[in-house]
Amino acid sequence: MSTLHVLSHSPFSDSRLDSCLRLCGAQDAILLCGDATYALQAGSAPFKALEVSAVVIFVLAEDAQARGLSLPEWAKSVDYPGFVQLSIDHDKVNSWL
Repeated sequence: MSTLHVLSHSPFSDSRLDSCLRLCGAQDAILLCGDATYALQAGSAPFKALEVSAVVIFVLAEDAQARGLSLPEWAKSVDYPGFVQLSIDHDKVNSWL
């Protein structure tokens, strides 16, 4: 059973990203949106944690663009219809509020 984990809070303000990565299974995926996209700041601890994780990482394109962030090759960009499709493709959606 796969889960799409949706993160929207900055990884620099709390430990949600770290907790999420510990709980993710092999079939799970993470979608970064809102301030969670700041995890893509190259060289940061959150960036390094995502880079070495075995989880597929998706990023809401509009949010990364609004923050002037470049996507690394291991992150996949999605738009809002893509977000909906990810929600359909996974058995569960867990929003880390």
